[in-house]
Amino acid sequence: MLLSVQNVCKNFGSVSAVKSVTFDVEQGAMIGIIGRSGAGKSTFLRMINRLVDASSGRILFKGRNILAYQGAEMRRWQANCAMIFQQFNLVPRMDVVSNVLHGTLNRRSTLATAFNLFPRADIEKAIELLERLGIEEQATKRVEALSGGQQQRVAIARALMQDPEMVLADEPIASLDPMNAQLVMDALRQIHDQDGRTVICNLHTLDTARRYCDRVIGMSQGQVVFDGPPAALTTAVAREIYGADESFSEEATSTEIREQVGDVPAPSAQPKAPAEPVKTVD
Repeated sequence: MLLSVQNVCKNFGSVSAVKSVTFDVEQGAMIGIIGRSGAGKSTFLRMINRLVDASSGRILFKGRNILAYQGAEMRRWQANCAMIFQQFNLVPRMDVVSNVLHGTLNRRSTLATAFNLFPRADIEKAIELLERLGIEEQATKRVEALSGGQQQRVAIARALMQDPEMVLADEPIASLDPMNAQLVMDALRQIHDQDGRTVICNLHTLDTARRYCDRVIGMSQGQVVFDGPPAALTTAVAREIYGADESFSEEATSTEIREQVGDVPAPSAQPKAPAEPVKTVD
């Protein structure tokens, strides 16, 4: 068993955001967690990554309770359990390669970080990851000049620079158009299929969960109300997860591509001066 979540709860004062969540995850799984906004999905993922402390319960990774980790041990865990965020969490005015290389900060010295110095091998690996994700031609551009879909793929590359055993993605396509959403989900599925990494992804959309995930967990009001294969995710089950009546339509959550949308820079992006090049240390 890779991951075992046991009666995990999170309270914010008198409000219970996550209530006694329990499930197990095998090595190399691709899991989608679905539910309406406020269901507790993001809080739950952040507890796994230790960005938020749990109020009670245990999360065992290969038999060790990661909720007990502190200091350097917790930082090592966060490197082994990479997090991808809805809003990318990149440095907008920094070039793409440097943003990807920030995935190595946990193992670099303070001096090297201050002077933006990276080993040549790390730079070559960053370029390889960008090539794998189809955005190698963007390597020297500032992140702020890229489209949302391109930025999210930069964030995925940064996560892979950590060489994690597990990847957590918190609503990675919520702010993207259908074409870019498909590109990002294809990349996450590729990480699962080709690398054998475990991927747990928070999603709003039923069609995305069915298409990309091998297992779907539905959360409602902080509790798990569904855990099963995508084929079992019927409209009736979806209504329970989303707390909807018979008027609920899956089209309201769909990300199906109805027309081709180009992967172009966001309208607000303006030409910028070249970013400062990455420095190498041999």
